[in-house]
Amino acid sequence: MFEGKTWWIVGASEGLGRALALHLDGLGAKLIVSARNAQRLETLTHELSNATAVAMDVSSSKDVAAATAQLGEVDGMIYCVGQYDPMSALNWNADSAEAMADSNFMGALRVLGRLVPDMKRRNSGTIVLIGSLAGYTGLPGAIGYGASKAALMHLGENLEADFRKTNLRVRVVNPGFIKTRLTEKNTFDMPFLQSPEQAAEHVAKAIRGRKVSTAFPAPFSWLFRFGRYLPRRLFLRIVSPKT
Repeated sequence: MFEGKTWWIVGASEGLGRALALHLDGLGAKLIVSARNAQRLETLTHELSNATAVAMDVSSSKDVAAATAQLGEVDGMIYCVGQYDPMSALNWNADSAEAMADSNFMGALRVLGRLVPDMKRRNSGTIVLIGSLAGYTGLPGAIGYGASKAALMHLGENLEADFRKTNLRVRVVNPGFIKTRLTEKNTFDMPFLQSPEQAAEHVAKAIRGRKVSTAFPAPFSWLFRFGRYLPRRLFLRIVSPKT
């Protein structure tokens, strides 16, 4: 799955994306790492055995087109972009909400629009979309982020439905809280907080597995996956942040 294969990680400069690059490197993958910050990417490539840095801003169609033109054939792509700002509808920041939707969801459409046709031509390839437990149902203080991750997760289901009669594979991986620069913005308790390295191991296992959709950590994920079937007032009482 990984050894000797070319994997493109979009959103690799920090957090889970960076941890995934290091983890897959240890499994023998040839890597292409992308993000907006070219300096961080170059620093990362020095820690990897076989990697190429391709700087790219997923919010720019021009950037995405230029980056994909440099790639050649890739065996797998992990879309690990996670722009996040805590935001309530009662304190709406239009620019921030739109930026989250553009990076977390529209960016994936831009990348896939240029990657899927080549995979279809070869009838080979794996697409991995990193969603979030926040995408399963509407949560307080998650305007922009929750909806954009929900859209990304839905997109993964669309891909899986269309790939059924091909050799193309899709995996949607939905983590809980990961200790990163982004979650440091939260002022509430974050149960089952994982390190990026722990989360990267979960993602790699999910990619190798047979399930299209995977959520972790398991006990915490059950609250979001099955909480959709609880009375709404009860669910919101359970998940409302305690600052």
